[in-house]
Order: sequence, then C-alpha cells, then structure tokens
Amino acid sequence: MIKTLTQVSCLVLVLLAPCCQYKPADFDWKEGDILFQDGDCGEFCEAIRKVTSGYDGHHFSHNGIVLKENGRWMVIEAIRDGVILTPLDTFLNRHLTADGNPKVHVGRLRHPYRELIPEALEYSKSLLGKPYDMAFDMSNEAYYCSELIHFSFKKANKGIGIFKTPPMTFLDPETAEVFPVWKKHFENLSLPVPEGKPGLNPGGMTQDPIIEMIFNFESP
Repeated sequence: MIKTLTQVSCLVLVLLAPCCQYKPADFDWKEGDILFQDGDCGEFCEAIRKVTSGYDGHHFSHNGIVLKENGRWMVIEAIRDGVILTPLDTFLNRHLTADGNPKVHVGRLRHPYRELIPEALEYSKSLLGKPYDMAFDMSNEAYYCSELIHFSFKKANKGIGIFKTPPMTFLDPETAEVFPVWKKHFENLSLPVPEGKPGLNPGGMTQDPIIEMIFNFESP
C-alpha cells in the first residue's frame, strides 16, 4: 500500500514539559535506538493517520536517533528548526498520554545493520544545523525526520540505503483528493504536491523487517 510521508512533530516544535528520567528496570538504552513518536499536531497528524499505520496498528508522526554525547543521552532529530540535538528526557516528555507516559516506542536495528550505527551517528552529527525539508524532496540539502535517519545509514552503508523509500501519497483515501492541509502547505511554498515521489515515514519504518520494536513507553 502506498504510504504517506512525514510527520509533524517534524513540523511543529512543542514546548518542553517537565523533565523526568524514564529508565524501566528491564530496559537499557543503546546508541542507535530509533524513537518513534505519536505527535499531537492537529490536521497534519490526522491526515497522516488516515493513510499510514505502524506496527501493531500504532500511528507515528516523528522519529529520531538516540546517542550519547558527553556522557548524556540525547536524540538527534529533524524538526521545524532543522537538525538538532535534543536531551532524551525532553524528547520523551514532548507528547504524553493521559496517564503521563511518553507517546514513544523504541525500535532497534537487527544484526548485521547494527554495525553501521557508529558511522551513521557521526554523519548525522555532521548535519546538525541543516534546515528542515519542508518540500519533502530527497534531492536537496534539507532533511525531514525519517529522511535524516535514511541518509545517515545510507552514508554508513557505502551509499546503499537500508530503508525502503516507497512512493509518497498526500491523498485522502476517502476522496482521492489532496488533503486540504497539504494543499495549502505546498501552495505556500509555491511547489507542486510531490505525490508519488520516493520518501519514507516513521510508521512505515516501524514495519521494516530490519527494525525490531523492543519497547512501548505508552504501556510499559
């Protein structure tokens, strides 16, 4: 099934919530863990939910990679402000359930792809400060969340991508028309809607067999 591209935690930076240390007793963070977040982003997220789903029927609108920087757990991610490093607890607290749990699931690359993680993280750090890819164009020098992860591992894998980049769709399956929120977005950029262009999204990535989904913070 054709899947849409994006996420609008990628598009909307939410104010930070109070910091908490989330460290379940039976779970250890590892560099290269990929965090999949279900963001509260209004019309954008509603459009995404209608055309994409992740593993076990969950919906995700954002992702980032965990790394340790100067002894502190961080997440490298692409949001509206561009490619940035965010404290892990800040990321986890950005969107919470009614019970106060992070709306985040953790994925971990399977072997042998894990050997790519060190180089992928180094490359992702070299992209800090790059702009957010509002156009969802994989040929420019800007990055949306899943695109950042894709190109980081592609670089580490000698230019060969490890994640699928299926055709994107911005069409409402009920009407076969472009969602109004996407139509307005691309009109504001004076760009055509990139319907059918290659891309990838957080939900689709959770269903990729090279990733094992290992922890659900929503229902720990």
